Amino acid sequence: MAKRLTHALTYDAPLAAVAAMLADPAFREEVCEAQHVLRHTVTVEGDAADGGLDVTIDQVRAATGVPSFAKKFVGDEIDIVQTEHWSSPESGDIRMTIPGKPGEMSGTAELTESGGTTTETVALDVKVGIPLVGGKIEGLITDLLLKAYRVENEVGRDYLSR
Repeated sequence: MAKRLTHALTYDAPLAAVAAMLADPAFREEVCEAQHVLRHTVTVEGDAADGGLDVTIDQVRAATGVPSFAKKFVGDEIDIVQTEHWSSPESGDIRMTIPGKPGEMSGTAELTESGGTTTETVALDVKVGIPLVGGKIEGLITDLLLKAYRVENEVGRDYLSR
C-alpha cells in the first residue's frame, strides 16, 4: 500500500515567473542548500515551453532523526534522485528513487494561476516495498518530503521577491 502526499506551494507571482524559477538551476541549487543536503547535483535541460523540460536533482541527505528500525534499511545517508519532466509550463511528472533501496515516489506537479498568484500542487504516491515496516517508512518519507516542500516554498517566495 502506498501513502499519498498532496501539497500546495503558493507564490505571489504569475505562472510564467514560477515556471521560469522551476527551470532555473540556481533556484534548485538554493533549495538544496536551504534543505541542508550533504551533497547534490542539479541538471536542467530543455524548455517546458517547447514541450520538454527535464530536471534531475541527485541529493544525499543525512539520516538524522530517522528511527533505528528504518536506519537499518537506509544507513547513515539517504541518496534521493528526483527527476521531473515538464511537458508544458503548467504540468510536470515527478519521480523520486532511492538507489539501491526498495522505495519510490511518483506523481505530478501542476501550476495554476489566479489573480496573479500561482499555486504549484504536488501530488505524490510514496511506496516502500518492505514487509511489515514499509508503511512506517512510507510515513517517514512522506513527512520528510512535506518538510522539504515547505523549505522549497520559502526559498521560492524569497527568490521571486528579488
